[in-house]
Amino acid sequence: MSVTGERVPVAVVGAGEFGRNHARVYRELQNTELLGVYDRDAAKARAVADEFHTRAFADLGELCGCTTAASVAVPTEAHGDVACRLMEMGIDVLVEKPMAGNLAQADALISVAKKNQRILQVGHVERFNPAVIAVEPIVNRPLFFEVHRLGVFTARSLDVDVIYDLMIHDLDILLALVNEPVAEVKAVGIPVLTDKVDIAHARLEFTGGAVANVTASRVSTERVRKMRFFQQHEYISLDYARRDALRVGVKKPGPQPEFGFEKLPAPAIEPLHAELSAFVECVRTRREPRVNGAAGRAALELAGRVMASIQEHAERVQLATHTTNKPVYL
Repeated sequence: MSVTGERVPVAVVGAGEFGRNHARVYRELQNTELLGVYDRDAAKARAVADEFHTRAFADLGELCGCTTAASVAVPTEAHGDVACRLMEMGIDVLVEKPMAGNLAQADALISVAKKNQRILQVGHVERFNPAVIAVEPIVNRPLFFEVHRLGVFTARSLDVDVIYDLMIHDLDILLALVNEPVAEVKAVGIPVLTDKVDIAHARLEFTGGAVANVTASRVSTERVRKMRFFQQHEYISLDYARRDALRVGVKKPGPQPEFGFEKLPAPAIEPLHAELSAFVECVRTRREPRVNGAAGRAALELAGRVMASIQEHAERVQLATHTTNKPVYL
């Protein structure tokens, strides 16, 4: 279906927390028309549709012929099937991260998008964080990264390990900022409150020599979303939660050095708003998305390497794969 008129007709597939937020933002965008929401749970679909004054579709097939684009915010294992079906209907899709449950499904998504000439964007929303946008123009061969993405426990996204839930955001950003292959991965992770990995640490070494230490947790006592990186004569600090970035440089070297502090200009915009606005613009112009299928696949592949290293380490130390009822102090 081609775009006609000034407003792009969109739909949301999946009425959980992510889907509800997508519906909210589409409703706020002036250049989109939220046509409706679909979920296998009809009551959930109706609740979100009622909240945002739109239609609850009774069947996924009802989207065919009436919408141009759709967000796919269903459980990860269903991403491939749902997004491929939509693209075969002629609908452009933004599929939430991780883009698929495995690389074979990711490849199928990319193939179906190419065959049907559809826009395929992957929902790595942190790429649209103002802090990331602020630092991209000044990146100059960074050599060391420290990344922490910590959160308190919630019942959201427990169908995947923390690597695919939280860490994958930072893996995607690291791949974009360094723009080199990862030569080596060493990682450790453990289940704490679920039967999946809830806290993990990875050390990545890129082919050009850059090194990144990445920690992700969904069982911490505080919420932290920070990245620091170092390049020649500079230190850059990003705070994803505050959506700002600070640049610290050496103004005067020597035994009594002087430092310059610069708060980088960052757009005052909600990352999800920027992400969905960019998706709609790609639908309108047929431009390749900032986070396309290839980028989503690369992040998924690296997440798989981190997970494989965690499993290898667990086998080596004979770590149990399930939690116990013992209290955990973090």
